[in-house]
Amino acid sequence: MFGPPLASGKLYGVADTAPRAAFPFWRRCVAVASAPKTLETREFGMKRHIRSASGSILGTVAALFVAVLASASAGAQALSADELRPGRDYRPIDPPQPTSTEAGRVEVTEIFQYSCPHCFSLEPMLEQWKARKADYVNFVRLPAAWNPLSRLHARAFYTAEALGKLEEMHQAFFTEIHVNGNLLETEDALATFFARFGVDDETFRKTFNAFSIHAKVQRADDLVRRYRVGATPNIVVNGKYLTDGSMAGSYERWFAIIDALAEREHQSQ
Repeated sequence: MFGPPLASGKLYGVADTAPRAAFPFWRRCVAVASAPKTLETREFGMKRHIRSASGSILGTVAALFVAVLASASAGAQALSADELRPGRDYRPIDPPQPTSTEAGRVEVTEIFQYSCPHCFSLEPMLEQWKARKADYVNFVRLPAAWNPLSRLHARAFYTAEALGKLEEMHQAFFTEIHVNGNLLETEDALATFFARFGVDDETFRKTFNAFSIHAKVQRADDLVRRYRVGATPNIVVNGKYLTDGSMAGSYERWFAIIDALAEREHQSQ
């Protein structure tokens, strides 16, 4: 786990490894073992309560969203692979891990949690980047399953994928949790949520509890452990390099690092 241990009963905190001046709005959700009733973030050593399970973090999300859009409006920054430095811009993954992407393409993986507000805030930037990414890049998402709630959400992610509903439900998961204040913390709550998208109760529960879904969650958990990831969001390029916003110093530079690492991998194939 990155940063100091967090108090019991918290879903996530924020890693204390982020630079404190260069990236003032960068905060990461750090894994802990227990599911919460109160969500909390630490902003450079200062605790800031976001919301209880029945509350709303719309104001916090709106502020982060403005910061994201301000960074996005600055335009894309270009970097070459020669400008990148291990330990500063990325961490090599040793040993490199296998990918699920076909030969000739480069896999870029986002490690996320639906309960992480920083992953929610990153979504607009990710969508902009996906629209302009190189054709050889295959973008995939990998849910972290560190505690009972994130494991439940990981099962929901793979259930939506199996039912062909992920494209229309992915953003809706974030909105339901972070704007509407519904944590989706039980199977029944998820069944009700899936029903809004035309999935009947029997189909949802049969898929949600299928062996194939549990196997996908276990594979995701194994990969996250092998990547040695302790916070979200993080990006892994082709199973070889891990980078996050605290390394980059800004969202703009972060995506430039991702592009440069992907180009390096593409040229080496």
